[in-house]
Amino acid sequence: MEVLFITHKYPPSIGGMEKQSYELIKGVSKNFKVHSIVYDNNSSKVKFLLTLKKKVQKILDENPGISVIHLNDGLMAIFAYKLKKITNIPIIATLHGLDIVFPSIIFQKIAVNRFKKLDGIIAVSNATAEECHKRGFDKDKVFVVKNGVDTELGYIKKISRFRTTMEERLGISLEDKKILISVGRSVRRKGFSWFINRVLPKLDDNVIYLIVGPPQQHLKKIQMFFRLIPNHLAHLISLLFGWGMDEIDIRRALEDPAVKGRGFYLGKLPFEEMIQFLKHADIFVMPNIKVYGDAEGFGLVALEAAVNNTTVVASAIEGITCAIQDGKNGFLVPAENVTAWTEKINALLSEDTLLDTFSRASRDFTMENYSWDHMVDGYVTVFNRYHKAALNEQEAPVFNFQARDYSKVAV
Repeated sequence: MEVLFITHKYPPSIGGMEKQSYELIKGVSKNFKVHSIVYDNNSSKVKFLLTLKKKVQKILDENPGISVIHLNDGLMAIFAYKLKKITNIPIIATLHGLDIVFPSIIFQKIAVNRFKKLDGIIAVSNATAEECHKRGFDKDKVFVVKNGVDTELGYIKKISRFRTTMEERLGISLEDKKILISVGRSVRRKGFSWFINRVLPKLDDNVIYLIVGPPQQHLKKIQMFFRLIPNHLAHLISLLFGWGMDEIDIRRALEDPAVKGRGFYLGKLPFEEMIQFLKHADIFVMPNIKVYGDAEGFGLVALEAAVNNTTVVASAIEGITCAIQDGKNGFLVPAENVTAWTEKINALLSEDTLLDTFSRASRDFTMENYSWDHMVDGYVTVFNRYHKAALNEQEAPVFNFQARDYSKVAV
């Protein structure tokens, strides 16, 4: 089998989707011949998209053995839809969450209808697959393949003296302190400001909360621009570009006397330093909230915390429930339920031995069930069936996304 991968999310750019694209292509290439068209940040993305059809045609002409084309997200699916006019090769796209729920009538009418006409859709979670189902996708063409996590993170050594480095950065003593941490862009669905305002004040004074993630560039200019346009349009734009507008409320919340000195917005950290912060935290919190037109497609950061031996407490919402299995590699609590969040965190922090035992078991469970190899196996299983269908070795594939999780299918 030969597969052509098309992606605009790829290293050297940094991010969860970039890592997923890289690991997918690398993993599939171990057993099959792989071709790829990737955006490498060395030129205009607009130019990359506009010249895509020509590049694909050239590769297909030179490699007649290609039997499957994979698109890494909804944006690629929109621009590569016209490929169906130049080839009969099955085209499969991965949808991650926002690229199916984006709340624009035009987007839902044009883009989503294009997604429906592709040969197959791979959803990163049951929640994303369910959103496809709600919009009338053919269930026989929708597959669930969960994202993987870099299990090598679990083997990075915890540096005991790093706690001193943390104290210097935070400007406080960490003696007898319990550390909660969140990682991610400060988009509103992450619920960071909600957690600071509603939950942190109800926790013991020895509990501190850290947020690690890239600050929003040009935040003041964006604010000024948003004041000139209707709120609903500002919301759509912030979703489209993934702008971290919750940073405004985060910084305001951290000045509240009820939590001042207990909450810290650290911004973006070097990777090695971020990993050590995770390893030294007592609990990783993922307090997502419902935001109109947005959704957490999976929840990769929760898995990264788990493999770093940090107990996860996350909202039982959207794709997070595919990443975290309650009681196995973390704990799920109702979203925006202050009492549930407070009680769960207090209960975990009151039993150091229990917390340590669970974090180790959670690490092992995550590494066993969410490796990149599991993810690659799921994709290969789907690709294989389309490959066989393309060669007329069997009828067109028939699946039901509710019937099977393709993340763990042996090939």
